Amino acid sequence: MAELQHLSADAPAEDIVTVLQQDGAAIIDELISPAFIAELRAETDQFMEATDNGFDDFTGFQTTRTGGLLGRSAKCRELIAHGSILAPCEQFLAPYCERVQLHLSQIIRIRPGETAQMIHRDRWAWGKHLAHIEPQFNTIWALTDFTRDNGATQVVPGSSQWPDNAEIGEEQVVQAEMAAGSVLVYSGCVFHGGGANRSTRDRVGLNITYTLGWLRQEENQYLSCPPEIAKEFDRSLQELAGYAMGQYALGYYSPPGAPGEQPEIAPPQYALGHPIDVSMMGLPVGPDSN
Repeated sequence: MAELQHLSADAPAEDIVTVLQQDGAAIIDELISPAFIAELRAETDQFMEATDNGFDDFTGFQTTRTGGLLGRSAKCRELIAHGSILAPCEQFLAPYCERVQLHLSQIIRIRPGETAQMIHRDRWAWGKHLAHIEPQFNTIWALTDFTRDNGATQVVPGSSQWPDNAEIGEEQVVQAEMAAGSVLVYSGCVFHGGGANRSTRDRVGLNITYTLGWLRQEENQYLSCPPEIAKEFDRSLQELAGYAMGQYALGYYSPPGAPGEQPEIAPPQYALGHPIDVSMMGLPVGPDSN
């Protein structure tokens, strides 16, 4: 049985990418502190406690999924923009895009009595049309310990290149057991699923995923975090959320207003109050531009 590799918190981006390309998943140990987790949960537990259980076998009848974290939690924003994650993310997805973007942010709480989720691929969010590329770089941050008994994520190491109809045997599945503060990083192509919670306590994880800048995001960031909220963020976080061109000619808009009052074509950053410059339009800028 293959095992998930554990990497240190200071592992270089290149090492993380190498393991993902080989196994489809890896664990980075203890990347955030207990104090950080406590502050994050102080900001988000009220939303989690108000969230209903899922409604089918996939979402889980004893599982809650709390989203919209970009606008709800400053500590979640720190994790969304965490350099130790963004560096390998951008490197891993670079062959397929000019820009990466936030795909979703969601706290997943697996309660006692929950059964194991079906094994699946996250890229299936777009149907099965993307088998020829890697569309995602995903994370699950452990906000509690992840154990075999409380629902640690199931992963099939090495399955990234398998066909969509591959039959997964129990002996091929391992669980991402890790201490609170650690993070499971995994590709959109690796087979995985939530584990069964046979314990007496909740398993709480923060799922933050990233995708190619030219794909539609699973969580609609522009409705969850509209311009009046996003305008207060750092510029880099705004653009990561999707307030930027995906590449040339992808994502511009015509601002509403009287004739001649607004520019006819503007990049998304304009909606946040930024003056337009050529670099915003997804064009290469510099001596090699043409």
